[in-house]
Amino acid sequence: MDSSTLIREYLLLGLRFDRVEEGYVDSFTGDPALRAVVGSEPPPDPADLARQAERLIAELPGADGLDSQRADYISAHLRALACAGRKFAGEDVGFVQEVHDYFDIDIAKGDPDTYREAHRKLDEALGGTGDLAERMQSYRSGEEIPPERLEECIHAFSSALRDRVRADFPLPDAETINYEIVTDKPWSGFNYYEGHYRSTVAVNADLKQQMSGLPRLVAHESYPGHHTEHCRKESGLVERDGQTEQTIFLVNTPQCLMAEGLADLALYAAIGDGESGATGGGQGWGAWATEIYADLGLRFDGERAVAVSQAAAALADVRQDAALMLHDEHRDVDDVVAFLQRWQLTSETRARQSLRFLSSPLWRAYTSTYVEGYRLLRAWLDARPAGVTLIDRFGRLLDEPLVPSALRADVA
Repeated sequence: MDSSTLIREYLLLGLRFDRVEEGYVDSFTGDPALRAVVGSEPPPDPADLARQAERLIAELPGADGLDSQRADYISAHLRALACAGRKFAGEDVGFVQEVHDYFDIDIAKGDPDTYREAHRKLDEALGGTGDLAERMQSYRSGEEIPPERLEECIHAFSSALRDRVRADFPLPDAETINYEIVTDKPWSGFNYYEGHYRSTVAVNADLKQQMSGLPRLVAHESYPGHHTEHCRKESGLVERDGQTEQTIFLVNTPQCLMAEGLADLALYAAIGDGESGATGGGQGWGAWATEIYADLGLRFDGERAVAVSQAAAALADVRQDAALMLHDEHRDVDDVVAFLQRWQLTSETRARQSLRFLSSPLWRAYTSTYVEGYRLLRAWLDARPAGVTLIDRFGRLLDEPLVPSALRADVA
């Protein structure tokens, strides 16, 4: 099979999964005729979709015109689709295996001693006395952005990040983002990439967005996160290089782990981590955000926010632990809620909101993309060769069709 035929079959296969579970195709910016083909077909049989994926994996080594990087990328995504087809067909796939097949990563539970140390550091960062969970919730409440100011704050950070990011990672003049405030969603923010360098970014007002979290959310969804990655790959891999496999973005595939890890590191790449300073040697994100909020007439303690954020980062694995408890150990829901409350120092309401995401049939494995994506991509950025800047290294994530196994090999 020639490579163009194989890639066309891959795109059709991916589109068929959206008829099994609406939302499986996160975005498709390719040939509309392919959507029409799939739309005119009878409803697909998931077991048959799994067989189609396995057939394409077997034919991949003989496809001409694909370099090893593209072949590795397509193979990893076909393995993910094969697993998804088996699961949709009713096959009992263990949760750890499911995550491995979807995201090209192995997972295990975190260390409670790490969480205890994070609580100790949070105790120092928050100051005061009394119950740590109550102080943490009080801190979060004090950081809530007034709902009537949320949209204004989003645009302020988006504008500031866009100016900085476009200097390091040029974007087409036509690129644009439309922001929407939404409710009743299981996530805090979502990027809907529409193609032609346009995105709609939805921000969930139900979660009471916090001042320290908003810069990270805007960077994650927009600059230099999801929107920037989509634009750079459409401009480079698709328009310049003709890699049409990049016109589809599928849930529960390795590209999600790469994208979420990239997006969670977006603020660090653009501004800095607050500890070592900005990428350009200036202020870190705390001081930078303090200035932007001050221009809006809002008081923000950036130094404290950085300290709290750095301490809380060690609790990231708690979310993955909760997913393992729920789906691998089959623990009672109330036990999982209590676990989240204890280690994330959060309210029952917020813990149950997290559980909505962890319990969704479509999204249940997805939390690992954030936890393992950040861990792997940060290690890869930190392991860059001498003379390679953070901007150069991060630019490869934006521009190349990388998969987790390739980054693990680099780090090793």
